[in-house]
Amino acid sequence: MSFTLDAIDRRIVSLLIEDGRMSSAEMTRRIGHVSERTVRYRVDRLINSGVIRVGAVVMPQAVGFTVVGDVFVDVAPGKLEGVAAQLVGLPTVSYVAGSVGENDLSVQVYARDTEELLQFVNEVVGNVPGVTRTKLTMVPWKLKDVYEWQVPSETAEERRATD
Repeated sequence: MSFTLDAIDRRIVSLLIEDGRMSSAEMTRRIGHVSERTVRYRVDRLINSGVIRVGAVVMPQAVGFTVVGDVFVDVAPGKLEGVAAQLVGLPTVSYVAGSVGENDLSVQVYARDTEELLQFVNEVVGNVPGVTRTKLTMVPWKLKDVYEWQVPSETAEERRATD
């Protein structure tokens, strides 16, 4: 089920993306036309409905993991869920998703250097039972990450409703 956000909800989400520890009083001041009680209620509603989750985001580069690789993984028939579960459990893996198309899984990995990344892909990922092929792409920089994603101000569904 989809949750409908209004302009105030979107603004609250944007402020929490900017600073997840921002107080309700500060959000009230920045929004301008709502009470602090309303902001607290809406934050609780957004959390309880599963729209947002407030927590810490580790910045891998700050703790020495400066190399990022996207690994595309092909998996033997019938082994996809098992391989995915094993990859999810690896500590330097930050993202695992099923794919439709050329590869079965898309995996993002952080490493301290390129040698460590290559060794991890070849010796760890490549040796997971059921993995038939890996393809590594180095990621020299990221322009946007998932924790920076904003709710679009107007969804496609809203645009269709106004046409």
